Amino acid sequence: DANCAALAELKNRKEKNFLVLTLGTGIGCGIVINKELYKGKGYASELGHMIIDSKKDLEEVKRLSMIYTLSGAKGLDISANPSVVESCVKGVDLAFEFSHKLKVNLSIRPFIMVSIGMPGDHHVRKAKINPETCIKCGLCVSPVCPTESILPIDIGEEVAFVIDHKCIGCGDCSAICPKPEIISYYHNEKALEEILPQCIELGAENIELHAAIAEDEYIMKEWEIVNKSNPNNHNSMCLDRLHLGNFALKNRINQAKDIAKDRLIIQADGYPMSGGENDYNTTLQAVATADVINKEFNMRLNKKTKRISYKKYNKVNILMSGGTNSLTSTLANQAGVRFQGISIGTYARNIVYSNINEKYRYDDNQFYSDFSNINKAVLLAKKLVESNIGEISE
Repeated sequence: DANCAALAELKNRKEKNFLVLTLGTGIGCGIVINKELYKGKGYASELGHMIIDSKKDLEEVKRLSMIYTLSGAKGLDISANPSVVESCVKGVDLAFEFSHKLKVNLSIRPFIMVSIGMPGDHHVRKAKINPETCIKCGLCVSPVCPTESILPIDIGEEVAFVIDHKCIGCGDCSAICPKPEIISYYHNEKALEEILPQCIELGAENIELHAAIAEDEYIMKEWEIVNKSNPNNHNSMCLDRLHLGNFALKNRINQAKDIAKDRLIIQADGYPMSGGENDYNTTLQAVATADVINKEFNMRLNKKTKRISYKKYNKVNILMSGGTNSLTSTLANQAGVRFQGISIGTYARNIVYSNINEKYRYDDNQFYSDFSNINKAVLLAKKLVESNIGEISE
């Protein structure tokens, strides 16, 4: 629309060079240079930004926190944003306020964990392509880049580049790049050092770092900031095997443990954000990742019997996530894979979505007076919690 506005202005103006800004739900920009519409390369002339309906998001956090506190969840994993932490705390407070009316016995507040490094988190790593060393092969561009932050190029002619605001720091580009010196990462250290202590002060107790990329150097810088910000409580490093083989996985966990000591939790991630289906295949990778970690750290080989068995004490505590659902615990138990907790995201939200949003939109406070609807959501959530950790007894 901004480009159209610029073309319209071009017909009625004498100036050869000008720009048009459109301000509405986003920011648009149309640029005219020498009486021609300038589009630039990729997003060179785009000033737009992604719009987040913050009130809606915060209300959803509050409702989900309330429902899952009432259901007996022991922890709540949210994004590292002070406003989100405040909404989560309000949801937990409401759960205790409503527990008597719903005849739910609550005595323990769930811990609150804030997550950084997730896809779309603007606080941490962004990819950077060195134009001097780029070999113009085009391997890293979309669709390898899932957010199209690296657009297709003329192979052999053009250097690839990263659209900063679209990069989610997933590591897919550096994993496929033929030369390690071409793609590196940078992180907003100052923003992390400011926002994490704020989250802790508002009520968060743990910090989780999604350590998706293969390069240890950048991950360990972020991990040091995490543990500096939260030196007295447990912190979690979330690891998957998309870019890490078993040896690299073991090496990263050892480095993480050297910094966090006994405060370390390893989150064994299957496929992040993939828990929409309630079947064994969806949760298989989370259980498999936990099994690999157990065999490296929590099990030993009996030389006499030639059998592998669990040690008396865990060297690493494991929380399964990524593709988790109501069958995660069942599959892990069937396979003899031990774990200390299960984090369920997409599936947990989906099963109560009709109760928390479809019946009452996020701007409708009548949601909090319909205890029949709240109770239905709690029963659904409680069934999911108990399917993974057993019957709840406060």
